[in-house]
Amino acid sequence: MRKWVIACLIGLLALGFVACRVSETPQSARPNILFAIADDWSWPHAGAYGDLVVKTPTFDRVAREGVLFNHAYVASPSCTPSRAAILTGQWHWRLEESANLWSTLRSEFPVYPDLLEESGYFVGYTRKGWAPGKFEVGGRTRNPAGTAFEDFEDFLAQKPEGQPFCFWFGSTDPHRGYEEGSGLADGIPADSIEPNASFPDSAEVRSDVADYYWEVQRFDREVGSILEQIQAIGELESTLVVITGDNGMPFPRCKANLYDGGVRVPLVMRWPEKVVGGRVLDDFVSLTDLAPTFLEVAGLAPPAVMTGRSLVNTLLSDKEGRVDEARDFVLFGKERHVPVQETPDGGGTPMRGIRTYEYLYIKNFRPDRWPAGTPNHQEAHFPGSWYGDVDNGPTKFYMVEHREKDEQHAELFRLAFDKRPGEELYDLRSDPGQLKNVAADPAYSQVKSELEQRLMEHLSATRDPRLLGEADRLEQYPYYGGSPLKPGFKKD
Repeated sequence: MRKWVIACLIGLLALGFVACRVSETPQSARPNILFAIADDWSWPHAGAYGDLVVKTPTFDRVAREGVLFNHAYVASPSCTPSRAAILTGQWHWRLEESANLWSTLRSEFPVYPDLLEESGYFVGYTRKGWAPGKFEVGGRTRNPAGTAFEDFEDFLAQKPEGQPFCFWFGSTDPHRGYEEGSGLADGIPADSIEPNASFPDSAEVRSDVADYYWEVQRFDREVGSILEQIQAIGELESTLVVITGDNGMPFPRCKANLYDGGVRVPLVMRWPEKVVGGRVLDDFVSLTDLAPTFLEVAGLAPPAVMTGRSLVNTLLSDKEGRVDEARDFVLFGKERHVPVQETPDGGGTPMRGIRTYEYLYIKNFRPDRWPAGTPNHQEAHFPGSWYGDVDNGPTKFYMVEHREKDEQHAELFRLAFDKRPGEELYDLRSDPGQLKNVAADPAYSQVKSELEQRLMEHLSATRDPRLLGEADRLEQYPYYGGSPLKPGFKKD
């Protein structure tokens, strides 16, 4: 156990706290908690955000009857660290191995499902909980998301009468791979799709986005089915419903990147018994804030080690727009996604970022490395790996194959796959797509300096190993997964 963990625990004991304290809230007054998390779903791909192509009636209903968050961000644009941060309420850089993809989540880090279960909740999950990785290696006997159930119907059948529940619905949509052409076959109008600013506009890309939309729609339907089951038992009004995603869409310059396409996700919450619905909030929210929120609504005091901030005061307000003036920025970061660098240990592309309403600042700690993974599939840590931090799919294939088609294709390819400088700064007022790095522009020197200082202060305060001279250990933890391979590659 690391020194800072021991120090935190000693501090808790000195103050007379245990991991969590139960308030005087009666069991009957404690809400159910339904947490529905999509796999690789980016903002703003939902009807409630103005997307006119994708159909998300369940998400839109929860937005109308609850609270829609315009600025929700994951801690990391990679499944394992993002989900670990959600469960622990801590920045992923504090979680040892779990800062990386395909790792473990050590039992020394408290997770909200365990704390709720200890306080009397019936807890479970289905499909993708904390993942991917090996939780057993970290000393756990079950997935950190709770006890596994076949589906929500099975969970309800086993729930004791009168006991509040906390359920994690972890869809694998819209993660790749897709059934190519499924979106167009289902009638999704490709001509109406507006590709991200970082994508070339082509029939192949539009069809790929349509396939992604098709899986978003399937996720939305399945969440709707769960809400119907809760309604059937008469507990929908007393259930806190939360719908979101674990990181951005699996496309170039999105997932595994600190741009909005990688870290900004949809988020809605509905709790009719306590929360005034029909509101849209612009406060910055990190998904690390969910664990302390869930604990507080259940009448529990979040452990002091949680760095996330409860959203309860924001939820219980009747205001719209900006509610908490302190929520004027958000942090996020990335360690190793897939070990696909030309280094002995495979390495990663460590980066941290801070986003405000006006700017996005990114600090790249290893600008010598390939942020999308090495293009050299022969020498990478995984032979056959090829831009391994980008999931294989039609958009990736198109961008690589057409990178010399014209100046625009070449520039978009460079932005997605080439190495990046040590600092990036984007003026979101003139560049919402985050394509023009102005970090070297003297006109932005003061802004850059202020954001860097603010970022480093928060990283230092949360004991980021990158600032403590302990970065090497983040790169040396085992990796238990594979890597996207170059099409047609065969091992010798």
